[in-house]
Parts: sequence; C-alpha cells; structure tokens
Amino acid sequence: MLSQQELINLFRETREKSEEICSFLETEDYVVQPIENVSPPKWHLGHTTWFFEEFVLKKYAEGHQLYDKNTAYVFNSYYESVGEKVIRTNRGNLSRPTVSWIYDFRKYVTKQVLNLLENNSLSDEALSVIEIGCHHEKQHQELLYTDIKYILGNNPLFPVYNDQFRENPVQDFDQEWINIEEGIYEIGHKTNDFCYDNEQGVHKTYLHDFSISNKLVTNREYLEFMESGGYDDVLLWHAEGWDWIKENNIQAPFYWHKIENTWHQYTLNGLSKLSLDAPITHISYYEAFAFAEWKGMRLPTEKEWEVAQSKFEWGTRWEWTESAYSPYPGYKKPDGALGEYNGKFMVNQKVLRGASVATSKNHTRYTYRNFFHPQLRWQFTGFRLVK
Repeated sequence: MLSQQELINLFRETREKSEEICSFLETEDYVVQPIENVSPPKWHLGHTTWFFEEFVLKKYAEGHQLYDKNTAYVFNSYYESVGEKVIRTNRGNLSRPTVSWIYDFRKYVTKQVLNLLENNSLSDEALSVIEIGCHHEKQHQELLYTDIKYILGNNPLFPVYNDQFRENPVQDFDQEWINIEEGIYEIGHKTNDFCYDNEQGVHKTYLHDFSISNKLVTNREYLEFMESGGYDDVLLWHAEGWDWIKENNIQAPFYWHKIENTWHQYTLNGLSKLSLDAPITHISYYEAFAFAEWKGMRLPTEKEWEVAQSKFEWGTRWEWTESAYSPYPGYKKPDGALGEYNGKFMVNQKVLRGASVATSKNHTRYTYRNFFHPQLRWQFTGFRLVK
C-alpha cells in the first residue's frame, strides 16, 4: 500500500490528468453522446468526482457538506446499491449541469480530499478506497480518450483532437514465434502493489505446448484478410459474429474509410492514409477470431498470455484473448457498493490483456484483466496469434 504522501501525489496527478485530457476540447464537445457506450466527456469528469465524494468524503470526512444534493443522481453509473440515477442513454441530454459547474464541483471535491489526506491520519481502509478512486479515474481517462475519439470520429468533418497524440506506434522488428513448454504455471497478482479484486488470487494452471507471436497483427495483414473475402466467408465466423457483421454491415475495422480506392483511418490526429505497418486497432473479438481462423491459428487464452508476456512487447493495444471473463478460484466479491465494480460483470464478456496507447501512467500491469462484450470496437483493441 502507498504511504499517505505517495497517495497525495497520486491523487493530485490523477485529478490534473483528467482535466489535461479535456483541455483540447471545445465546450460543445463535452456534451455529445452518440451511442449508449460512449459517455459525454463532462459526465466522466463529474462521475469520477462523485466517486470521491460518495465513497470517501461522505464516509471519512467528518461533517462533509455535499456540493449539491443531485450529484449522485446525475453521476452515478452502475452502483445500484447507492441509489437512483439518470438512465445511461440520457447522459447526453443533460445540458445542465454546465461544464463550468462541473469544473467547480471537481475543484471543491479535490480540495476536500486533499484536506482530508494532508491533515488527518487515515485508516488503511480509507487510504485503500482513495487509491481505488485514483485508479477508477485512470480507467475513465482511457474512456475519455476513446469516447472523445468516437465523438469526433463520427463528425463528418473528422476534426483533430490533438496532433501530438501518438496512436499508431509501429513494432519495427521481425516476427518470431515464442515457444512455451507444457507445464504447470502460476498466475494472478503476486505483489502488494495495487490491483483489482478480479486479479486475485494466485493459482496454478496447466498449459500445453504453444507458440505465441512476438508481434501484434498489423493493418497490412488484416487488409489481406479483407481482400481475400474474409468478411464474406461464413465458415470463418462464430454464428453470433456472422449475424453481427451482416446486421450491421461490417466490412472493415472501425474508423477505416475508403476514399478514392485508398484506405484511410481516423485517429485522434485527424483523418490520414492507413499506416499499413501499425498494429490493427478498434477490432471486435468476432473479427479477431475470424482472422485467426483464416490464418489457421487461434487467439491466446488469458493464462497463456500472462505466462508468455515477459517475452514480448505489449502495451499499445488491449489484446483480445480466447478466455471468458470469470472469477479466479477462491474469488470473493467485496462487500458493499464497491463489490459492484468487477464481480457483477462476470458473464458474456471476453478478457483483454495488456494496455493501450490511451492507458494512463502507472495503470498497467501484466495481471490486469480488462473485459468487454465481443462486438465492441470503440476501445484500442487488437490481437496477437497463437499456433
């Protein structure tokens, strides 16, 4: 666990980073919600602030005065045990509270949490909740990047968010296959550093021999799959995946646009020609699976990924695995509202491993278990192959 001073530094850095991400926006950008999975940037700023007021200040700051009685109703997300909330699809309909009001709310809560940290000797429980709050906000920082990209990427003008954001780093080395021997391995979070409850506890797993690519699949490779008719070959797809591409007319990765017979990609730098050697991104599990079938290979399980990860570079794309999101042996959902954070989502989702170009500083570790429904593509998702 971090010391109280280390936690003060983490809290300050986290709060400042969220506002830095939003500093490139125009006021109008803060309100847009094109689809249910994408929340308006101002909602993220308010929600991460409400989290600290609800779970930290109300419980550990004696005599704390709420900034506003309606913040829980507006900024609660899925914490059913905490109370009523605005329906998720209606977040973009809230012209009020205003953006300036939300920044005032953030300033008030940030000041109150710092006062609590700097002038009190807090229990391990209180410090732990504040640390969870920081990492919760770091998760929302990644969501800010991906939601902003969705908002701007579905604007017909394809506006630039930030021309310094490096979205497509190329893995400039030869592909090799890393051989992992059959055996019993240990996985799960082993240190006293921060982790989420779904990364616990440490347990043994048996793996057969396998070989895993040291490189992520690239745009060039995926384009070959497309040009060979991959989206038209029913034998490559799960039944649900086939239904999904047909019902939604999916013929290419998200943010790809064919202009005058040349593929372009919208990035946070704007619209430009597709970088063929960059790792594929904004791809669904269904598409990753179909590509692997086309290559006569498969996706790694999350256990294989964790055992092999020290032997390859990772961190620019969340990597789809073949594993369903389920509890580790001995997993126990924490008591109270924070127990709703991970455990209740352990159904009908696939695990992704690694991190992405949008993942925040000090928020990556090889035991991290991200999870999404198999059709979702708005995150920086990619994949590597196993044979």
